[in-house]
This record gives sequence, C-alpha cells and structure tokens, in this order.
Amino acid sequence: MSQETTSRPTTVRLQRMVRAYRESAALMAAVELGLFTKIAEGHDTEEALGKAMGLTPLHAERIIVACVGLGLVERDGDHLKNAPDVDRFLVQGQPNYAGEWMLFTKPDWNEWGRLSQHLASQTPARADNVKVSDFTVEDARRYHRATYSIGRGAGRLFLRQVDLTGKKHLIDIGGGSGAYCIEACKQYPDLRASVLDLASVAEVAREFIAENGVSDRVEAVACDFNKDPFPQGADIAVMASNLPMYGRDEFRAVVKKAHDALAPGGEMHLIGEALNADRTGPADAALWGLSEALVNGTGLSHSTADVESYFRAAGFQDISTLPFVEGVLMRTMGRKPG
Repeated sequence: MSQETTSRPTTVRLQRMVRAYRESAALMAAVELGLFTKIAEGHDTEEALGKAMGLTPLHAERIIVACVGLGLVERDGDHLKNAPDVDRFLVQGQPNYAGEWMLFTKPDWNEWGRLSQHLASQTPARADNVKVSDFTVEDARRYHRATYSIGRGAGRLFLRQVDLTGKKHLIDIGGGSGAYCIEACKQYPDLRASVLDLASVAEVAREFIAENGVSDRVEAVACDFNKDPFPQGADIAVMASNLPMYGRDEFRAVVKKAHDALAPGGEMHLIGEALNADRTGPADAALWGLSEALVNGTGLSHSTADVESYFRAAGFQDISTLPFVEGVLMRTMGRKPG
C-alpha cells in the first residue's frame, strides 16, 4: 500500500465533531434525570435504575447504554457504577456537586443551531453584556448557583497558586457568587474582601457570603465594572472568567481602572479562557469567544499576548502568564509600581 493511500484524510474526525451535540444532550439529560445520583444511591442495575428515574424500559435502556458508551458509567457484570469523575462531581448531595454547571450553557442550545445566521448579521455589537445586564435577582440566583458550584474549587485553586499572606483587602471584579472572596477569607483571617458586581448579583452574593459565615469580612458592592468606580486602596484585585464576554477596548479600560484603584505595590490577577500567544488554540477559549455571537456582544477570544498588552498599557510591571487550569484557563498577573 502506498504512502499516499495510508495518509489519505477521512471524514471520521469531521463526523465526530458535527455530531458532538448528541454527547452534550446525553450528559445533560442524565444530569437532569438524576441518573448518576440514582446509581450512587444503589440503583445499580439497568432495571432498578430505569425504575428509579421513572422511565420506560426502552428509554431507560437508551440513556443507560449511551452513558456507558460515553464512558460516564461503567459496567461491572450486571451492575453499573459511575466513572470516577462523574462520581466526584455529578452526584447530588456531595460537596463537589457541579450538576448546575453542566447545565450552565443549556439556555444557549437553540441559538447555537442558528449560529450562521448570527454571524451573518450586520447589526452593530453591544458593548454591554446582554446576558447579565438585565438580570433580576432570581435570574442572578439561578445563574450563580451554577457558577458557585464550580467557583469554590477555582477559588481554592487560586489560593494554592497565589500566597495572600500579608494582604489586607481583596477586590473581585465581576465576582459573581463571591466564591473567590469567600474562600480567601476563610483561609486568611486578617483579610477582608469586596465582591464587585451588578446590583442584582451583589444581592445574591450576600446570600452565599452569609451561608459561609464571612459577612463580617466580605462585602458585596453594586458595581458595573464597565461604568462605576472601584474601591480605592486594595492591595490585590482578581477578575475571573469574564474574559470572552467583552471586547478589547472594554478590557483595556477595566484593567486600567483596576490599576489606578490599587494601592502602590498592589497586584492584579486576571483569570480567563485565553488563546495562546500565537492564537492557534485551545479550542475551549476559541469557542467561548464564538459564543458571544449569539448575543451580539463585543466579546471575543483574547490571547495571552492581548491580555499582557492590556496590563502593560495600564502601567503594570512584572507581568507574567501561567496556566491556571491546563488547556482551559490562564492566569495573567502584574504589579502596580510602588
């Protein structure tokens, strides 16, 4: 067989990609039906699991076989068990449960099917984030139940990477549920923190703050970071997981405003879904940027080089970028001259 024949491209990769929505649908349905939770509760045969979910035998067989085929559920003879990551993150009642986060993007489902139409639109993009700008308190509560489920772990990861010893005041710009501030103040008893977000979101953040018993040191401040001033004199600023939601001009302005608000010697950490410097990936960051077409915002995929340029333009020094979650999130930091 010739080299030309053996290296000829096939459609396998393209077919897998074009039908990937079915994998998403199966995982979401399993979460919504409580399939993984039922297995953990002991309903670990196909018949018992189907009954526990309230499904007909035919539909139960379909979703169970799909979950096994996707590696979400494993067979052990006639019994079923959750894959290790599923068992850790998708069993309700467990401390690491992240089921809400798995369903976080489901409201966008229908609009992804209209992506080409969104991209063909000539309507000028909106600088505000339409996803959250009109949030009611109930909208914010539903949205940030999902972000908090994953944000707690991200907050603890940040504390493993960044030593806050000696820091006095942390501001979290667009801090949502307040997870970073909550985890930081739990670990550092001399630290106080401010969650800066829209008024409806700040109200919900106060609920999470109270639940965690840190209301004496963590405040939630109504603040639209595109328009409102930041508290002055903090010695550390964090901005996490907002990166693809806004354009370059918006981010350049926010980083500059954070720099000016920090005390001399203060530092900023921007954590986000960034492309690598040569803009060749990763795919996750590229797709988060693409998703902003669905709401016609200015958001896009920023590269690590872009982010570092925002820090330099603002006046930060000692700028560096490191992986935060490999292949998913990057962390850029800089220090204000002091």
